[in-house]
Amino acid sequence: MAGDKDGAGEEERYRQRQLQRRLIVRLARLSAKLEKLDLAGYMNLLNNPRRYILVNFAGGVFRGLGFALGATLLAALLIYLLQRLVVLNLPLIGDFIAELVRIVQEQLKG
Repeated sequence: MAGDKDGAGEEERYRQRQLQRRLIVRLARLSAKLEKLDLAGYMNLLNNPRRYILVNFAGGVFRGLGFALGATLLAALLIYLLQRLVVLNLPLIGDFIAELVRIVQEQLKG
């Protein structure tokens, strides 16, 4: 009977060591993730309102420029494709597209 208790106790100690190892691995991963977040740098940014506003303003300006540039390129591509469709002389669609392209070109000129 005493041997069974020692065997059960040894098994329990083994389980505890395995659990501790898993916890240590999880803590190491959590620590690495927290370091990647650069929480101290983020807190410094929040504590400096002038810099926080500047960073957000610059981000907004660049997002706006990116949107404007992308929309311009997309519109130019669309107009180019419509002009190519006019050349094909498709019935009904060709006349509609020709009128649309004419209107857009007038707006760009005037």
